[in-house]
Amino acid sequence: MPVPPQSRGNCVRSICTCAIRGLILWVLLTNIMLVLYCLTNSAHVKISCICFVKSPSEECSPKVDIMFVKTHKTASSTILNILFRFGEKHHLKFALPDGRNDFFYPSPFRCSQVKDYKPGDCFNIVCNHMRFDHREVAKLLPPDAVYMTILRDPADLFESSFHYYHRAVPLTWRIHGDNKLAAFLDSPETFYRPGAFNSFYLKNLLFFDFGLDNNVEADDPRVTRDIHNLSKHLDLVLIAEYFEESLILLKDTFCWSMEDILYFKLNVRKSSSVSRLTPELRARALQWNGADWKLYQHFNSTFWARVEAFGRERMKEEVTELRRRNAEMKAVCIEDGGAVEAQKIQDRRFLPWQPLGESSILSYNMRKNTDPTFRTICEKMLTPEIQYLSNLGVNLWLTRLWGWFKDTIFVL
Repeated sequence: MPVPPQSRGNCVRSICTCAIRGLILWVLLTNIMLVLYCLTNSAHVKISCICFVKSPSEECSPKVDIMFVKTHKTASSTILNILFRFGEKHHLKFALPDGRNDFFYPSPFRCSQVKDYKPGDCFNIVCNHMRFDHREVAKLLPPDAVYMTILRDPADLFESSFHYYHRAVPLTWRIHGDNKLAAFLDSPETFYRPGAFNSFYLKNLLFFDFGLDNNVEADDPRVTRDIHNLSKHLDLVLIAEYFEESLILLKDTFCWSMEDILYFKLNVRKSSSVSRLTPELRARALQWNGADWKLYQHFNSTFWARVEAFGRERMKEEVTELRRRNAEMKAVCIEDGGAVEAQKIQDRRFLPWQPLGESSILSYNMRKNTDPTFRTICEKMLTPEIQYLSNLGVNLWLTRLWGWFKDTIFVL
């Protein structure tokens, strides 16, 4: 039986009405779900980073969200002092270790190792020693944070690391003779075992610090792959052999001032403790640390490409200015103009941490008649890492316990 036109119209209107009501209900439910999601998400994410607001008159704004992958024996302690001073000056929030001066190195970094960390906390600067893990570090910093590190020629780094740590690597205790480094490089497999206690200090230490496999051979395809992946995470790589040029690039990249990068060399060894590397020993050291050598060559190349882009003449001028400003600060702050051995340091605040069984690290005495205007900045520039961390509120009971033990058992 045919449906009358009027009835058909009523059915169409009824269907349309139901569809409209359903659509309205769906939109309401969707919006309610979105609001609940936002509220739930905001309850778990606490944004506490301090950001600089760029004014219209500024060409650029200072970078304040920074990850510094602190590598061993690369002049990284001097960079750390620069970062500490900048962070204090601008009241930035540091992610600091707890109980010690590193993030439980050599264990891989975890967010839970940060002092007073709560999930969702956001920080401005992460800069203490760790075994780098980008995924974990990224949880602490804003997405636009700048990642930087510093590298050193692997042969010189190996020499420095061997001198500083060999007494802490039991397998090297069997080495006899006056030139233990040469004996090691003559037959490294005799004194090295992958995974042995502290053995990572003596092979591809840069690779290890970056969270990579330090026992991989240089011709392994994984080396090239790892360097490529690391380069995607690092915005700025400094080179220790060109420290002043590196700081100028840092200043330019971070939009900092010349005042922000002034420094005194910290954690420097006395020259008599440095082993001379003959061309043959250097070649052996580079071969033994082949993965680090490929890493260094790659980033040394990118470093000089940045210098070219910056401008060679401009770089020369700015390095000259940095040296002039540093010389002025040295004259204002440092007694007798230079570093002295630990036994001659008069103020314990400036005593450096020493390697096991030795006293080879130099530091400074501050001028007794320092102009009061400069006293605070002088003190900060001269303060070693351990004491600076204490000033920042870190309880270093584990570090100090180990320091007491090594200095009591091993006579310096």
